[in-house]
Amino acid sequence: MKVGLIGYGKMGKAIEEILVERGHEVVLKISHTPTVEELKEVEVAIEFSRPEYAYDNLKVLLESGIQTICGTTGWLDKQGEINQMALANNTAFLYASNFSLGVNLFFELNQQLARMMNKYRNEYNIHLEEIHHTQKLDAPSGTAITIAEGIIDNSTYENWSMDQEGPSTISIEAKRIEDVPGTHIVQYTSAVDTIEISHTAHSRKGFALGAVIAAEWIWNRKGIYTMKDVLELN
Repeated sequence: MKVGLIGYGKMGKAIEEILVERGHEVVLKISHTPTVEELKEVEVAIEFSRPEYAYDNLKVLLESGIQTICGTTGWLDKQGEINQMALANNTAFLYASNFSLGVNLFFELNQQLARMMNKYRNEYNIHLEEIHHTQKLDAPSGTAITIAEGIIDNSTYENWSMDQEGPSTISIEAKRIEDVPGTHIVQYTSAVDTIEISHTAHSRKGFALGAVIAAEWIWNRKGIYTMKDVLELN
């Protein structure tokens, strides 16, 4: 397939390497909002840019009828509009806060644990921690938000917060440390013990490979999808 990389930073370069290894052609690699002219050869777009640019990038891609996957976080207040844009232009769109296979399995494990622990809300306090490299602009991470939403959907917790505490609130702590690809920890702590699950990324390669697999899967499809569809976790 002919792929356009919208956002050509460290992640874009890691994705390019895997695309070439798997026999695909990278026909566009840019770090600005694409023009219709630049997209002429693109069959599938992989968008990894910055939160402030994501909406404009996605708008041009979807209005051009290009199947698009997006890994940029921090813009999701407009996701409903973007989904409708994909449907209106008879193309496909897939957003994931994290494309790693391991992280998506972790999402499923987190939801199962949330259902189990909800019976013991009075005994255990919940805490979510995420650690990323210092170049990551948004906090908490999109992955941490997905984890928190997974707990909320499978328990009686009602919201998450970085600066407020309460019996119905999931506490999220965000740390920024040099050269950390991404670590996420969910803790349930009581007076006598702690139950903890965590995922630690060792490099960007897992994210990049998942993004390429998602792009291969979405090619020639139409509709709105998630990594659950790609990995058959539904």
